[in-house]
Amino acid sequence: MTGAIVEAGRTRFRVWAPRPKSIELEIVAPQARRVAMKAAGDGWFEAVVDGAGKGTRYHYLLDGERRRPDPASRAQPEGVHGPSEVDDPRSFAWQHPPRPRSTRELAIYELHVGTFTPEGTFDAATAQLDRLVDLGITAVEILPVASFSGERNWGYDGVDWFAPQQSYGGPDGLRRLVDACHARGLSFILDVVYNHFGPEGNYVGEFASYFTAKYHTPWGDAIDYEGAPPIRQLVLDNARMWFEDYRVDGLRLDAVHAIWDQSPRHIVADVTSLAHERGRFIIAESDLGDVKVIKEQPAGWGCDAQWSDDFHHALHAVVTGENKAYYADFGAVSQLATAITEGFVYQGQHSPARKQPFGTPSRDLPAERFVVCAQNHDQVGNRAVGERLAHVQPGCEYAVAATVLLAPAVPMIFMGEEHGDPAPFQYFTDHRDAELAQAVRDGRRREFAAFHASAVPDPQAAGTRDRSVIDLGLGDVGRHAGVRRWYRALLQLRRERPELRALDKTRVTTVVDDERGGLVVIHAGTLAVALSLRGRPVELTLPDGSWRILHDAGDERFGHFAAARLDGNVIHVPSFGAVVAIA
Repeated sequence: MTGAIVEAGRTRFRVWAPRPKSIELEIVAPQARRVAMKAAGDGWFEAVVDGAGKGTRYHYLLDGERRRPDPASRAQPEGVHGPSEVDDPRSFAWQHPPRPRSTRELAIYELHVGTFTPEGTFDAATAQLDRLVDLGITAVEILPVASFSGERNWGYDGVDWFAPQQSYGGPDGLRRLVDACHARGLSFILDVVYNHFGPEGNYVGEFASYFTAKYHTPWGDAIDYEGAPPIRQLVLDNARMWFEDYRVDGLRLDAVHAIWDQSPRHIVADVTSLAHERGRFIIAESDLGDVKVIKEQPAGWGCDAQWSDDFHHALHAVVTGENKAYYADFGAVSQLATAITEGFVYQGQHSPARKQPFGTPSRDLPAERFVVCAQNHDQVGNRAVGERLAHVQPGCEYAVAATVLLAPAVPMIFMGEEHGDPAPFQYFTDHRDAELAQAVRDGRRREFAAFHASAVPDPQAAGTRDRSVIDLGLGDVGRHAGVRRWYRALLQLRRERPELRALDKTRVTTVVDDERGGLVVIHAGTLAVALSLRGRPVELTLPDGSWRILHDAGDERFGHFAAARLDGNVIHVPSFGAVVAIA
């Protein structure tokens, strides 16, 4: 294991550093001293120091002049430019065991620690977990927490992969949050980034050649997983640390399409195997349209599930009518029906947005391999002003919730969605390098050149983060409370009805009205979800049978503005209405 590992009465410091001509361990607290590093072969160096336990702060001194944090630092209490700190996971008094689940049991709540509460800390998030349990959530997924520059960031600018962000509460703060989730029966999923390092405080290249110009990513040269075994070890050590030292139940791998690796065995497959050996699970974000990501090994990489972009894009395009960029590939209700019953919409046919054939057949893959959502941090935050779906298309919350939560797939809610929170989720950073900060501002404005410059929030402004903080208390008030009751009722229905619990997309059929935006999703012939997705009233015909309404968003307790009506097997659904009927 790389990094500073506490053993009996001593700490072993281990680092891969073939690039500098010399390297020393410099302990700066509690008692300053320098310790020689011994070569351990293949560019590795080690030092064993008696008494350097938890709380010891240190640098590596490169070529006698550059003080740099440990690339595998477990804590960065003074930020990404400061000294590393030894952490001893054995000192934490765990109260509850891990809660790994099969993906079919997951109802995921994605949250950003820094905006889930006004305080923006692990401990403040812990205080709100009972709300999620009451809602019917079974798993909490948090955006990345690897140390980044400054105090506020989405998390994808992390540079110290092993060190939980200090402004959130550091290592023990994260452990308290994980333990509190397990105490409430919640699984805990951590978003991790293995496709790039952030731009500020990224010193790994001074230790070794971490990158290759053979492949290019949106963040520059790709991490070299093919030519440098120690980098593969770094990733596996990182995943192992989250499972063993933090009791994380699953990892969400960011943008696996940007993890370039043509080795005989892909690094993602290695991470997945490591997780499965420990009874944990892996969820991928992928833009490959390739079932190899979620096919079992050895045919695929073995990830337990992946985010279903096709489902999101199809639903969003139908509800909003937006048709630019990747939404140009979508817009028909029938495409959403395909995403529900088969997984991928594009399975080899021509993609107008990509200008080429795209995707692979997915019909035969189990439904639990697909995580579906109407919103997530990317799809909200990567808009110019970060507006949520209910702001783009007011009133759509009910139909959208029913589409996601009652689909034969793994549902995911983005924080605040469950009560129609009006707060945006805007892109924010806190880079301390003035030149980088300005480059980020300029890049954001160029990306949204169609907007007036003053309309695009300044990523560096503290107010941009502050506007993005949700108000969980809204879920107890007025119409927001009705939306929350609707989400809660649907999640309860998902748990209790065998047709929904089965996640069997082979027994799901659909009725589509592409012109008016109507859709019925029928599970096992006995439970029907009727939806108006384009803001128009629709009449939809259910299969022959004796049907009755079980839940209607138009019920007074949910707060939708109009009720549905059932005439025999014809159901009249109001604008953006949603109805659950059973036979």
